[in-house]
Order: sequence, then structure tokens, then C-alpha cells
Amino acid sequence: MLARFWNLFRRRQLDLELNAELTHHLESLEAEHRARGLSKSDARMAALRDFGGLVRTKEEYRDQRGIPMIETLLKNVRFSLRSMGRTPVMTIAVVATLAIGIGANTAVFSVVNGILIKPLPYSDPERLVRVAHLAPGIQLSDSRDVGSSLFLYFVHREQSRTLEGVGVFGEGTSTVTGGREPEEVRRFFVTSDVLPLLGVQPLLGRIFSQTDDAPASPGTIVLSYEYWQRRFGGDRSVIGRSLDMADDTWTIIGVLPRGFRAFRGPVDVITPSRFDRNQVTVGGFFRGSVARLKPGVTLEQASADLARLISPAIDSFPLGPGVTREQLQRMRLAPVLKPLKQEVVGDVGNTLWVIMGTIAMVLLIACANVANLILARTEGRSHELMIRAALGAGWKRIALELFTESALFSLAGGIVGIALSYCGLRALLTIAPASLPRADEITIDPTVLLFTLGLCLVSALLFGMLPVVRYARPARDAMSSAGGRWSSGSRERLRLRGTLVVAQVAMAMVLLICAGLMIRTFQKLNDVNPGFSFVEEVQTVPVAILPASVPDPVLVVRRQHEILNRLTALPGVQSAAYTSAVPMGGGFTADIIAPEGRVSTDGSAPKARQLRFVSPGLFETLGIPLVAGRDFTWTDIYEKHPVVLITQNLARQEWGSAEEALGKRLRSGSQGRWHEIVGITGDIRDWGPSRPLTEIVYVPVLAEQIYNTPTYIGRFITYTIRSSRSGTPAFLDEIRQTVWSVDSNLPMVNLRTMGDVVADSMARTSITLLMLAIAGVMAVLLGVIGIYGVISYAVTQRTREVGIRIALGAHGGEVRGMFFRQGLVMTGVGVVIGLGGAATLTRWMSALLFEVSPLDPGTYIAVAVFLVIAAGLAIYVPARRATRVDPWESLRAE
Repeated sequence: MLARFWNLFRRRQLDLELNAELTHHLESLEAEHRARGLSKSDARMAALRDFGGLVRTKEEYRDQRGIPMIETLLKNVRFSLRSMGRTPVMTIAVVATLAIGIGANTAVFSVVNGILIKPLPYSDPERLVRVAHLAPGIQLSDSRDVGSSLFLYFVHREQSRTLEGVGVFGEGTSTVTGGREPEEVRRFFVTSDVLPLLGVQPLLGRIFSQTDDAPASPGTIVLSYEYWQRRFGGDRSVIGRSLDMADDTWTIIGVLPRGFRAFRGPVDVITPSRFDRNQVTVGGFFRGSVARLKPGVTLEQASADLARLISPAIDSFPLGPGVTREQLQRMRLAPVLKPLKQEVVGDVGNTLWVIMGTIAMVLLIACANVANLILARTEGRSHELMIRAALGAGWKRIALELFTESALFSLAGGIVGIALSYCGLRALLTIAPASLPRADEITIDPTVLLFTLGLCLVSALLFGMLPVVRYARPARDAMSSAGGRWSSGSRERLRLRGTLVVAQVAMAMVLLICAGLMIRTFQKLNDVNPGFSFVEEVQTVPVAILPASVPDPVLVVRRQHEILNRLTALPGVQSAAYTSAVPMGGGFTADIIAPEGRVSTDGSAPKARQLRFVSPGLFETLGIPLVAGRDFTWTDIYEKHPVVLITQNLARQEWGSAEEALGKRLRSGSQGRWHEIVGITGDIRDWGPSRPLTEIVYVPVLAEQIYNTPTYIGRFITYTIRSSRSGTPAFLDEIRQTVWSVDSNLPMVNLRTMGDVVADSMARTSITLLMLAIAGVMAVLLGVIGIYGVISYAVTQRTREVGIRIALGAHGGEVRGMFFRQGLVMTGVGVVIGLGGAATLTRWMSALLFEVSPLDPGTYIAVAVFLVIAAGLAIYVPARRATRVDPWESLRAE
């Protein structure tokens, strides 16, 4: 077989050798016959008779020396390439159409592959799970679980029978000092168990041991490969050097390999948590915990194992401040384990599959369009195919040749499509929301290329089988084409092409309805009142003052207040304040809020409410209305007055009205300090415009007995500055210089306007809308082109008939109407089928819609009317051309 394969590349040389050998044999036979007395010509004829069929001998030899199937394929490829070169316009149209369809699918599949299909970049990722707990006895405002806790982590690590390892982690930011400007870095906080259970091996140095994770151990730190390259230039002598951060000075002990990612994305530095087991108490939930299952252990078995450890864990540690056994019993803790990949990806999968399905429809429409073009092209070759059949070409030979041409079209479209997908993917990642998980994993890798190859083969089958079935049997084709007149065969071809157009229109209808529903959703979201104003005028500035730099809570507030005063004095600033989290800016800060005198009579679970720590003036700056009462004052802050403000919906739920809620008291937890309600604010949608109104308790930035702590201070805060200059480079530079004039170690990153914050909260809807809109536009264009092509074909086929009709007195309007009816019937059938398909398929995207029904009649009617109008415009041009047919030419041809 190797010799046969090698001979494929030596055919010319082997043919020369064969001819020489055959010539030698013929000359020998001819010499023998001449020796017997025959003339030269008679001897030549006798030698040929004795030798047998010369051409047959050559063919048999060629079959034996090579691989006939590959040789036939190569011949078909060469012939198809020459044939494609003779019709460059048709070739470009087919390749471009396929490139759009295949390229769009490749780009979207790259995203699906990177986020949903690729395994996590850790050792044996299928055994990694997130450990969390449900607390059905508590009503959480966003219905999430309560995560894990340190007291549970220590018991899981020491007593679990099903876990090979378990660790606690956290992700956030920190400040690196010592440079010209403070640098904010992405930080991964881990216990010493986390990196080993992920299977991470250091590139340089070592990773954390239990000694590094001990409470009083010297600070050690591990760098990511990317940060090592960026800050230290890949210096291999970095081990043992110090890195100054705002909270401590850390000694570098290792560098991780290239590409390491934490669970929510890239990180710069990894530090040990250094928890003190002796200081751990029962409580303190919302910790992140990851574990590795032992081989062969299922999630159900591990959940049962951890469920039995809840009671021993509670008994092994003292109760935390404000935590009672009654409260723990009411929580009804239960473990919930999820594959780590599911936790990392979140709920983005449904959106991606909807987009993938719509883009797949674009490819189907493109294939239908190409099938029409290929049918027209093959019909032009019908006489050639009949001649080939008459010369002995069998059905299989002709079918293989036609399919080879289709495969080459598809392959060429795939190659161009990969280039388009590369550009499209870069643009897609540019506009993708920052919250898109595993975005750094999205790339065109071998899996994506294999998917593209599969798309090419499937596409070739979809549009390539029609001409094979229709034209590979020359006898049938000859009957349908006899006489070259408008015949039953021509009508059959027109029906086939019309069926393809109906399919295109139906799929375009589905895609346009999906895009229309997303447009309606986007409009609804934009119409939602978020509860705050001055969106484009408010600049947000995150600032963190860590305990290592300012340990005293009161001094922290004074420093924050000093920065606020200087920011307020900047030119053009109308007002300024700060808060622990801006609306729609993310962040989860909640506690069980107990209103005074409110006892549940129906046995309902206590409810956790959002907490926001704010300074005076925040509501004025953000344009949040004060419905009743008053705002905080700086006297409330510094004298630690036990006062709070609450949102109007919380007041209505607990006391019936805002006026009734004023003067009432509530507290954090079951044993916290009672705080008087001094003001009621307007409601806001803190989690985004598509989420329900949030019940919020606003607390002064310096408060006592919140979260069961003696004095709580918000160290991670965000300044909000209202000014007409917001977002301008000069204003941002002034803000940085102002903050650094108070504390030069505070990093200034992620400065956004509230408009940016709101846009980020709608980013997923925006990108879904964009992708569906692009798919809808491509579908309409391809559908309109298909309708235009079919009507143009019909006009060409019926030129003589139209000429005769005009000669017999038909008016131009009658001729146009004939073709308009034909086109509109196809469009109408496609629209009806598309409406039915959309009514079924759009139910899958109901989770993406907001206050819009998947069967929204306005959207369905608008899309149907738009598609009919677009089809009418496509029909008009060839129909108008039909009225210009010269009847004398038609009669002369008859």
C-alpha cells in the first residue's frame, strides 16, 4: 500500500516506463511475424492481435500500481476546479455565502467550546465540586445558597469519608505598593489545601504548605506566570524576594505555570488564608469551598456524608456572637454539591445554546441558497452530463463528480469562514460582558477546527445531494429537458427551487421573531425605572483602605471623609458621597433583619435583606428619592447613632406604609443592637433592571453591632461624584490626584460612570440581542436573494411564454402580477410555516425575555409584514424585467 501511495506521485515517470516496455514487447512480436514473412504493416497488426487490448492493458496496470479510488478522486478534483474557474462569479457567490454561514457558526462554537465544553484547566476536573449549603429556614433575597463556613471546612477536612481534599478560597483585589504608583492586583486567597487538590505544580519554587497557612506564620506569596513576567520580567531569581502590599510584606516562594486561572478568571497573586482554628466559631457563612471527590464517589454519596457532619460540626465549635442554637435549627442547613464547572459557568449556558441554535439556522439558510445556485449551475451542464452518460459514464461516476464539486465549494467556504470567524471572534470578545466566565479559554483550537470540518461535510451533504439526485440520472434529465421548452421538467425544477425558498423564508421568520422578541425585551429593560437618576452624570471611584494601613475604624472614616471633602471641592462637582456598593454594581452583603415586635404567625422563615453602608448625601447624589424622614448626618456617623434608612418596599411589607415605618426599630441578627428607622427611600433594582425590586437596609458607614461585630467599618467603598464632567479624561486625572493627595498608596482603577454600570448589568441581554439581530439580518438577506433568484429563473424559463402572452394582448401589470403571485405564494407559505416554528422554538428562550411573551402578537405580526415587504421588493425587479420581453423575438423563435 505504501508503494501504491508513492506511485501516485510518479505517474508520469511510470507511464513513460510502461510505454517503453509495451513498445519493446510489440516490437519483439512484430519482429517474429516479419521473420515468418509478413510485411511490416501485417506484422504490426498481427503483433497487436497477439498482445491483446493495449489500452485495457495500460488501465489494468495503472489499477495495480496505484490506488484507483484516490486517482479517480484526484481527477474529479482537477476537473471540478477547472469547472469552478470557468464560472468565477458563481464560484465567488457560493463560497461567500458558505463562508458567512460556516464562519458565524465557527465563531459562536468557539465561545460554546471555551465556556461549556472544554474541561476546567485542572487535574481530573470531573471530580472537583463546589461545597455549599442550603438554608431553607432563611428567605434569601436572591434565592442563593449560603455557601460554606470555616467551622464546616475544618470538620470536612478532618472527618469526611468521601472527600480526597477540601479547601476554602476567596477572590478579590489588593494593592501592591513600592512602585511609582500603587497597583491593584487580582488576588486569590486560599487555604493550603486548594492548590494541591487542583493538581497545580509550581514552575519555580514551591506552593503553600500547612506551615505557610498557620496563623502566625510569615507572609508567603505565590505569583502567577503572567504577573511574574509583567512585573519581574521573568527573572528566575525572584524566589525569596519581597512584595509590598497594603496589608503586609510577603515573601515570594513560587511561580505558577503559564495559564493558571482561578475560578472566576485570571489572578496575579495567590496568598494563604492563615485561619486560626482556635478562633473559629459557628456562623460566618458565604465562604467559597472547593473539594475533590475520592475516585468512584458520586455527588449523592458525598452529600450524604457531609450531611451527617453538620451536627458534629456545630457541637465542635463555640457559637459565634449573636448566633443561637434555635437560629441554627431554624436554618435547617443541608449540603449541596455541584460540579465545579457548573458553578464556574453559571447560567450563561442557556443563552449560548440559544445563540448557537440561531446561528445554525443561518447556515441552513445559506445551504438552501447555495443549493439553488448549484441547481442552476448543474442545469446548465445537463447536456454535458448526457454526453458523458452516452460515452459510458455510470450513475455513480457522475454522482461522485457532482458531489466532489459540492465538497470543494464547501471546503473553500470553510477556509474563508475560518478567517472570518477569527476576526468575528475578536470583535465578539471585545463587546462581551466582563462577567462572561472563562473568556480567556475562548479560542480557535483543534476542536473548533474539527467542528468546522464537520460543518463543511454536513453543508456539502445538505446542498450537494440535490443536484446529485436530480441530475445524476441522465435519462430522466433528458426527458425533462427535451426540446428545450417550458415543460413538466422545468416546472418540477422550479417547484424544487421554490421549496428551498419556502424553507429559507420559514427559517428567516423564526430568526427575525427571536431578534424581535429580544428587541422588545431590550426596550422593556430600558423603560424600567432603576430607582436612581443622573446615570450619565455620576462618576464612581472604588477605594479600599485596609487594616494594615489604618487599623482604627474611626480614623478610616475620617480619611474617607477627608477624601470626600476634597472630591466635592473639585470644579464642576455638584455633590458627592460614598457607599459600600453602588446600585447594579454587584456585591452581596446581607443579614437576617429582625423588625422589633414582628413575630411570624404563619411559620414563615426569617428573611435576609441587603445591607448597604452609606455616607450622608448618597441619595441626593444618585437621585434616589427620600420618601419620608431624613438622611444620615455626619453626627450620626461619628457618634455611632443607632439609626438606619430602609427602602419603601421593605417598609410596606413590614409595616404597611412608609409613614408607619418611621420610628420603628430593627436589628441585624438575633442579638444585635436595635436601630431606629429615621428615613424611607425610594425602591431600586439593585441586581439589574430585569430583577425584582430589592429590599435594602441602609446603615451608616460606621456602625455598632452589625454582623455581630462590636464596630463595623466599611473599608471597601465606592465614591459617587455627580458632575457634568464625569467620564472625561481631565476629570478622571483630577480625581486620581485628589485621592493620592490624601493617601498615595490607594490604587485608582475601574473608574466608571453609572451609565457604564447600568450598561454592564444589561450586557448579556445586549450581546444576545446583537447576535440574534446579526443572524436575523443575514437570514433576511439570504432569503431575499433566494426569492429573487427563483423569480429570475422563472422569468428566464418563461421568456417565450411571456412574449406570446404580450403578443396576444396581455398588459404589463398582468405579467407582473403573474410573477408577484408566484413569489408571494412562496413567501406566504414560508411565513406561515415560520410562525408555527417560532411559536414552538421561542419557548426555549423564555428565560432571556423580560415582560415579553414568547408568543408576543405584535412581534409576530411586525416580522411577518416586514418579511412580506422585503420579499415584494425582491420580486419586483425580475417581474418588471419580464414586462420588457420583445414579443416578436418570442414569435420568431416559435
